[in-house]
Amino acid sequence: MSRAFRIVQAPPARQDAPARPAHRIRADRESVEEDLLKLVLTLVELLRQLIERQALRRVDAGGLTDEQEEELGATLLALHDSLADLCAEHGYSLEDLNLDLGPLGPLLPRGD
Repeated sequence: MSRAFRIVQAPPARQDAPARPAHRIRADRESVEEDLLKLVLTLVELLRQLIERQALRRVDAGGLTDEQEEELGATLLALHDSLADLCAEHGYSLEDLNLDLGPLGPLLPRGD
């Protein structure tokens, strides 16, 4: 199961291909609150994914009891659902939180 959470590097961009314009956060007065909220939600999602990967490593290592594994799974699921609810409340999906880092690729792995 932990293989599903490994980060796969994107293939290098072709040199003859035109550069894609980067999606940037607007900083005008009308959108600053929306952009800040989206940034905070993105950071929370990033941390959630990192915690989930660490939890899977601990489960794979066998250092947890069955009860601890169940509690950890339920907690991670509740965190995912809460974050999805927050996104929906503000008109976002979890996919909207993935920032394009240009040549580095997306911030969050796809298909989580």
